[in-house]
Amino acid sequence: MPTSPAPAATDQAWKSINTIRALAMDAVEQANSGHPGTPMALAPAGWVLWTEFLQHSPRHPDWPDRDRFILSCGHASMLLYGLLHLTGYDLPLEEIKAFRQWGSATPGHPERGATPGVEVTTGPLGQGVGNAVGMAMAERVLAERFNRDDLPVVNHRVWAFVSDGDLMEGVASEAASLAGHLRLGKLTLVYDDNRITIDGTTDLAFSEDVAARFEGYGWHVSAVGDGNDLEAIRKAYAAALADERPTLIVLRTVIADPAPTKRNTSGAHGAPLGAEEIRRTKEVMDWPDEAFHVPPEAHRATQRAIERGNDAYGTWTTSWQRYQAEHPPEAAELQRWLTGELPEGWDADLPAYGPGDGPLATRKASAGALETAAGTVGNLIGGSADLAGSTGVALAGVPDFTADRAGLQVHWGIREHGMAACLNGIAAHGGLRPFGSTFLVFSDYMKPAMRLSALMELPVIYIGTHDSIGVGEDGPTHQPIEHLAMLRAIPNLTVIRPADANETVEAWRAALSASQTPTVLVLTRQKLPVLDRARYGNADGLRRGAYVLFDPVTEPEAIIMATGSEVHPALEAGEALTADGVPTRVVSFPSWELFLAQSDSYREAVLPSSVRARVAVEAAATMGWHRFTTDDGQVIGLDRFGASAPAATLFQQFDLTAERIIAATRDVWTRRP
Repeated sequence: MPTSPAPAATDQAWKSINTIRALAMDAVEQANSGHPGTPMALAPAGWVLWTEFLQHSPRHPDWPDRDRFILSCGHASMLLYGLLHLTGYDLPLEEIKAFRQWGSATPGHPERGATPGVEVTTGPLGQGVGNAVGMAMAERVLAERFNRDDLPVVNHRVWAFVSDGDLMEGVASEAASLAGHLRLGKLTLVYDDNRITIDGTTDLAFSEDVAARFEGYGWHVSAVGDGNDLEAIRKAYAAALADERPTLIVLRTVIADPAPTKRNTSGAHGAPLGAEEIRRTKEVMDWPDEAFHVPPEAHRATQRAIERGNDAYGTWTTSWQRYQAEHPPEAAELQRWLTGELPEGWDADLPAYGPGDGPLATRKASAGALETAAGTVGNLIGGSADLAGSTGVALAGVPDFTADRAGLQVHWGIREHGMAACLNGIAAHGGLRPFGSTFLVFSDYMKPAMRLSALMELPVIYIGTHDSIGVGEDGPTHQPIEHLAMLRAIPNLTVIRPADANETVEAWRAALSASQTPTVLVLTRQKLPVLDRARYGNADGLRRGAYVLFDPVTEPEAIIMATGSEVHPALEAGEALTADGVPTRVVSFPSWELFLAQSDSYREAVLPSSVRARVAVEAAATMGWHRFTTDDGQVIGLDRFGASAPAATLFQQFDLTAERIIAATRDVWTRRP
């Protein structure tokens, strides 16, 4: 087992390392909540990285060419907060004292946007590994596109601290496998091999040779046998810098080191150490018995870290100024990419369709819109989880991202979970607009990362095709039923299910215009008619979430609302009812989220509160629709799994037909107050 530092150690580095350990103990104790053990164990590795190897500037936390650091084991957040505080970021001691409290900059797990210097929101284990891989991909793309031989204005690395739990989660394996395949040499994971989980030692459930696994992925692997051996840690970091492969450093640590009785126990994982154990630990460290003590030596280290960061930032700034002078078009483009601005007129040439162009599956219409946008926006990067032809993301003439070339077409392999986590990393890095695609039913595999996209306000675009029982013969395993309800339940996630080709184009306009909201485009496998916009509402109504597609000449007395493929039988029903004396409005309702973001007056204009006879139609779970139909209405949908048969047969057998919509609408109209 690694040994603790000598109690009387006075070396400058150990003063700062023990400051981090003490702050972790004190903050968790005061909050009566949190995880002190891993911050204590990783403090030496963290201090060496942040003060000697990490390229960062505390006074310029958003500097584009900074190294990215990810604490994938987000439960160890006090390690990151201690490092940020001691290296001079705007995180004063008062915020450390407010750990896990309302409104503080030190939440229980690191949150992007809450704390300067925090790159991504971590906590769900394994996600940070995928984020790190995505960031390394983004760095390579930008470097290959913009660097010149004497002016490498994009030249940084990605570092991540990961735990046993991270490497047990399957998403980490997916992302690490891809990173090895792509030879992402500027990526280093430091594996905290402390062999303790909440339930006990890792050998309860985990006995694999992690080093051999990563070697099999194509990684460079090294080992440090003692997490307190600063020189060995330095050598491992230096070796990572010199290798062209991604690096895994297996760092053997002792959780809660140097606590006398709780070190190397699960009791230090997720609970305060207790006042007596903290007192005894501080004795071992030769530390004052006072809470939140930061010695003068640590403050001197802070100033040196700030100066080191200022020097690095200044060197880059000089190179950037030269780059702007010598390569103005490229500099302007890189600046635009980094700010997320869309080029003027980017959507001018997006396709427009007429009835004669149909029928057309919305996945095919999406392919056309994406192809055009990729050529004008310039920094779209993405692909599919081995379904590029089916999901419409195989872009002609766009180079692949390989071990030898950082193209914008990514083959993610059958790795939906890893793909989504990497997309978050690409978006969080900045400079690129990522998208990923698969069948909608496999959003089950992606949901944790999609939730984090929304939580971090990252404008990732998810494409989910084969959106309903319209999948047909593949049967219920591939027919999404509950997925729209699941996705709509995620705050800050925009779900769009367009009804025809022109709505699909508008969906791309909405998705690419979003800057703080991820979007899911939900698209059909089966062909749909292209609506005649000379007769019906303009497709740009999609950007408001719902709009009037068809209205009777007189005031409507009933409303039918629908999404996607079901808009077409709804329209047929609405016109038939109107002709038969039931004035019926038909509303295309592609996005609940966009509609709910509109003004009260607009929502009232589309769904007048005076019209209580309402029917909603969607080939999916009915959950949630009653907020729009009210208690007087009906919802036609599917609250059971599908079946294997041709799509047309399934829509008939499950009675998702114009005839049923007519009957339901007439029923609620007859019973209206």
